[in-house]
Amino acid sequence: MPPAAPTKPAPDRLRHKTVSAAVADALRQRILNGEFAPGVALRQDALAEEFGISRIPIREALLQLEAAGLVKIVPHRGAVVSGLTVEEVEDIFQLRVQLEPPLLMLSAPRFSEEDVRALRSLTLEYGAALEAGQVERWGELNRRFHLDLLRHADRPRSLSIISGLLQDCDRPTRLQLSASGDVARADQEHTQIVALCEAGRIAEAADLLRAHIEHAGTSLVAIYRRAHAA
Repeated sequence: MPPAAPTKPAPDRLRHKTVSAAVADALRQRILNGEFAPGVALRQDALAEEFGISRIPIREALLQLEAAGLVKIVPHRGAVVSGLTVEEVEDIFQLRVQLEPPLLMLSAPRFSEEDVRALRSLTLEYGAALEAGQVERWGELNRRFHLDLLRHADRPRSLSIISGLLQDCDRPTRLQLSASGDVARADQEHTQIVALCEAGRIAEAADLLRAHIEHAGTSLVAIYRRAHAA
């Protein structure tokens, strides 16, 4: 007998998946831009009323956000926006300091002219987003820049770890840039790192990358400590 044709998803199920994806994207942006701060409870009934939909796609959207590490499903509280402790922030940046500069030493010698142009383009996009105050774009552009710097290191497991660390510190990094006024410094250092790589001064680029990450981590930890002391 010929194999049975795969069962098509019911139209209602497809509609729910489409709606839940749209809701997840909307909530993701509000979490990332700081509208929903860490610790805020996202109530399914309130969100369903706000979006004018049933609770089913809301629940599916919150599960998607939990998988992305943006919310935690807590018994008796529902979905709560996740956040980082001071110790977790310190750990993330210490790991980045250990991993990223050595990988840049491996990656940068393999840059093509096209790679350098792409990195320059990212720095321009990043600088424009900073100047325009487009906070929601800072994290993604910063993440892309750091990963593209390291993409030719041929260390896929290390890159996977770094990608996760960059995602985890996305919101805190934007907080650090906004609260510390380090916007111009971050932009300038990105540009300098690319210029050093292009000039073949790889060790200097790695040293600057290390200092760049260390400064962001130290500044962010100070902000967290002030907030907890308030």
